[in-house]
Amino acid sequence: MVPGFLSKNKHIILYGVSLAVLLFLLKWLELRLVIIDHAFELYVGAIAVLFTLLGIWLALRLSRPKVRTIVVEKEVLVQPQGNGFELNEKELARLAISNRELEVLQLMAEGLSNQEIAARLFVSLSTIKTHTSRLFEKMDVKRRTQAVEMGKRLHIIP
Repeated sequence: MVPGFLSKNKHIILYGVSLAVLLFLLKWLELRLVIIDHAFELYVGAIAVLFTLLGIWLALRLSRPKVRTIVVEKEVLVQPQGNGFELNEKELARLAISNRELEVLQLMAEGLSNQEIAARLFVSLSTIKTHTSRLFEKMDVKRRTQAVEMGKRLHIIP
């Protein structure tokens, strides 16, 4: 079946193959002439692409944040289980912390949020925020965790 098809359409197939070869030859010559006629532009374009890629790589490399990890070793004092907590009255007097501020600090140490502290003490949220900001000023700290840590270190809270 295939030999019969080839013999019947021999001229058409030969004509198609010759057109394809001619088209390939013309495209190859056109490409060659374009490259020869515009060689300088092609070199400049290749260098521009190379430097663009180099610039992108360098920008990504330089703009990456440098992270430094600092390890702080801190001695942790563990209080014995049998001994009870003793409130340091001198530090309370020195810092001039009121009883309500002390309650707020103790509840902060339990991990409660401002809203939860306000609900537990039956006061408004703004009152708790005021007590918290006064505590921060008196203890010279900026965060709740710092206030709790300082309170434990000074034996104001257990």
